[in-house]
Amino acid sequence: MDFFSILSILIVISAIFGFINEKFLKLPDTIGLMLITILFTLGIVGFGRFFPELQSFAENLVAQLDFKTVLLDVMLSFLLFAGAMHTSFDQLKVQRYPILAFATFGVLVSTFVIGAVVYYLLPFMGFEPSFLLCLLFGALISPTDPIAVLGILKKAGAPKILETKIVGESLFNDGIGVVVFLTIFSMTFNETGQEVGLADVGHLLLMEVGGGLFLGLLLGYVAYIMLKAIDNYDVEVMITLAIVMGGYLLASKLHFSGPLAMVVAGLIVGHDTLRSTTMSEITEMYVDKFWEMLDVFLNAILFVMIGLEMIAMEWQPIYVVIGIITIVIVLLSRYISLSLPILFFRKRLNFVPYTGLIMTWGGLRGGISIALALAIPSGNPYRDLFVTITYVIVIFSILVQGLTVKGLVQRLQKRITEEEWRKAESS
Repeated sequence: MDFFSILSILIVISAIFGFINEKFLKLPDTIGLMLITILFTLGIVGFGRFFPELQSFAENLVAQLDFKTVLLDVMLSFLLFAGAMHTSFDQLKVQRYPILAFATFGVLVSTFVIGAVVYYLLPFMGFEPSFLLCLLFGALISPTDPIAVLGILKKAGAPKILETKIVGESLFNDGIGVVVFLTIFSMTFNETGQEVGLADVGHLLLMEVGGGLFLGLLLGYVAYIMLKAIDNYDVEVMITLAIVMGGYLLASKLHFSGPLAMVVAGLIVGHDTLRSTTMSEITEMYVDKFWEMLDVFLNAILFVMIGLEMIAMEWQPIYVVIGIITIVIVLLSRYISLSLPILFFRKRLNFVPYTGLIMTWGGLRGGISIALALAIPSGNPYRDLFVTITYVIVIFSILVQGLTVKGLVQRLQKRITEEEWRKAESS
C-alpha cells in the first residue's frame, strides 16, 4: 500500500472518530479518540474471526505504519512547537526553577526508581531482563506526554499556576526523557558494538541537551528577525512552518535534541511581547489558527495510530497483569520524584496545596512512551513484554487518569480554603 493510501485511510478514520466523539461522547479529544479507537480495534479483532480478510487488511495496514519514525521524526516537532507556542512564557519564567527540577531531577529519580523496582519484581513473574533494560523502561515511561496533557488539562479546571507547572514540565521532560533513554541505550552498546564510557555519556548529554536548547534559541531569534521584517500573513505562516521542519532536520543532523529545540523556539515565537513587535493582528490570528488546526489534526491521527498499533500486539495475560502492577509503581515513583522539588520550592514560590497529588495524577503518558518502547530492538526477548506494559500504562493514563483528573481537582478544591485557591488562581 502506498503512502498516500495509508495517509488517506488514517485521515478518514480520524475524521469519523472525531465526529462520533463530538456528536455523541463529547469527551476531550484525546480521551474520546483513544476510547473509540480501542473499541474499533477490539471490533476488528472480533469480526476478524468471521471475516479473515478484514483482520488481514488491518494487520497489513498496521505493519506498514512505522509508529516510532512517524511520531519521533515527523509529528513530534509540530506538536511540541504548537504546544509551546500557546503556553504562557511569563508563567513559565516565574516557575522556571521548579519546572526545571521536575523535568530533570524528577525524570532521573523516576527512571532509577521504576527501573530498580521492575528489575526486582520481574523475577517473581518468571522474567529476568538485565538491569539496564529495566532502566531503559524507566526512562521511556517516566516523562509525561505534553500531547496528552495539553489536550486534557485545559478542561480540568486547575489553577493557572498549577497548570503551568504540569504543562511546562511535560514540554521539557519529554525531551530530557528521550535524552536519558538514548544515553542508557548507548551505555550498553553503540553502533560499532563497543561499550560506551562515562565520558561518552557525558558528551552525549551535553550535545543533546545543551545543543537542543542553543538551537532552539537560535531558531527563535531567526524567526523573530524574519517575522519582524515583513507584514504578510501567508509568508509568516510559512516561516513558522519552515522553522519547525528545517530546525528539526538540522537538530537531527547535528545530533542535538530536536524536542528541546522545538519547545524553546515555540516559546519564543509565542511570547506576547515578541508577538506585539513582529506580527499584525491579522497575522497573529492566522498563525494561531494554523497551528491550532495542525495540532488538532495531528493529535487525531496520533491517537488513532496508537489504537491501531494494538492490532499487531501479542496480548499475553501475564504481560497485562505485570502492566497493571506497574501502573502502581509508576504512579508512586512519580509522586516520590516530585516530592523533593516541591518541598524545596514550597516556601519560595506559591504552591497550590496538594500540588504533588494533582501533578502525579495529571501527568499522563502517551505516544512518546510507546514510540520509545517500540525502539527496543525486535530481537530482544523482552521487547514484547515492555511494549505491552507500556501500552497498559498509557491506556490507563489516558482513559482513567484523563477522565478523573477534573473530578480530583474539584474534590481537592473543596478541601482548600477559598482564599488559598483564589490566591493560586490569581498567581
